[in-house]
Amino acid sequence: EVQLVESGGGLVQPGGSLRLSCAASEFTFSTAIWNWVRQAPGKGLEWVSRIYVDGTTAYADSVKGRFTISRDNAENTVYLHMNSLKPDDTAVYYCTKYGDRPRGQGTQVTVSS
Repeated sequence: EVQLVESGGGLVQPGGSLRLSCAASEFTFSTAIWNWVRQAPGKGLEWVSRIYVDGTTAYADSVKGRFTISRDNAENTVYLHMNSLKPDDTAVYYCTKYGDRPRGQGTQVTVSS
C-alpha cells in the first residue's frame, strides 16, 4: 500500500506563499498521475491540481494562475507551489494517486491576517 507524507503547510498572511511537498513510497511513482486535493473546515474534498506522467498539468479554476504543481521522479515527490494565497485557501491539503483516496495525514494551510 502506498504511503504518502505531506508537509510544508503553516500559517500565512493573505497574499503570501507556501510550498507543499508530498513524499511517496511508491515504486511506480514515475508512471502514476498525482493529484493535490484539499478539505476546508466543514466541507468535502475539493480537487486542486493534477500532474500527468508527461508533466502536463491541470488546475481547478479557483487556483489557476496562483498554484503550480510539479514532480520530482528521482525523489518520488510531488510539490504544490502556492502564491497569492487567500483565506478561502485555508484547508488540509492531501496528495493522492489518481483514482485513489487520500492516504496521508495531510498538511494544514491556514491563510489569515
